[in-house]
Amino acid sequence: MDTRPLMASPPQAAPDRKAADEKALRLKAQELEASFLAEMLKHSGLGKTQEGFNGGIGEEQFASFLIDEYASMMVKSGGIGLAESIFQSLQKGAEHAE
Repeated sequence: MDTRPLMASPPQAAPDRKAADEKALRLKAQELEASFLAEMLKHSGLGKTQEGFNGGIGEEQFASFLIDEYASMMVKSGGIGLAESIFQSLQKGAEHAE
């Protein structure tokens, strides 16, 4: 007969909650990749106005929105793989926090 005290097993997260947590982490990772890509696009000169016929001050004001949208589209079409690396790191951090 086993005389060891019975230990309750730790509660397992519901599969729905785990999937929701992973989805939230993946979305945050994609947001970070999009922010990184937007900064890189800004430094590449994508949003700079050209000489001559341009949109004036309106173009300058809204160029950042266009760059952010380009970055989001890049991430949605596969990105550069940064989101997956960030996701893996966030996932490991979440596992260690439990």
